[in-house]
Amino acid sequence: MEKSTGRVYWITGLAGAGKTTIGTALYEKLRETKSNVVMLDGDKLRKAYGDNFGYSKEDRIKAGSITIRLCHLLAEQGIDVICCVIGMYDSFRDWNRANNEKYTEVYLKVSMDTLMKRDKKGLYSSRVENLVGVTMKMEEPKTPDLVVNNDGSERVEDIVERILSKSNEGDVKQ
Repeated sequence: MEKSTGRVYWITGLAGAGKTTIGTALYEKLRETKSNVVMLDGDKLRKAYGDNFGYSKEDRIKAGSITIRLCHLLAEQGIDVICCVIGMYDSFRDWNRANNEKYTEVYLKVSMDTLMKRDKKGLYSSRVENLVGVTMKMEEPKTPDLVVNNDGSERVEDIVERILSKSNEGDVKQ
């Protein structure tokens, strides 16, 4: 498989960690200087996939496998892809790192206490089946390029600058 030329920004964390908020801010910042940027959000991807996947481990693996390949397909066409998903399995992140020449993995780490306080979707206050981090285990990222303890003490714009700075460092190393 051909290596990509666009960058894949893989922003991962539990529900309510701030993936979409930070991903959107990153998208807006990148769009200031380039037009070939797309943002893929987990909830919107589910709808784009025709709501054909549930929340079981098997369905999450199937949907995630499509998502990582979609990111790669876009990146190999020179498009920067910001993908905001729980992406709970090491196999997804390992595949991304092996197949995308420019890859930045950001793990938004947030305490369960903070997630329960935010709980915009009411996931943590209800008895949702297959809720990652509660009733379903997430394989915590082992080698992310950046870990952000997103407890709300750091401005979103500062987090975006850290992501971009880390991405630029990665380009120098490669």
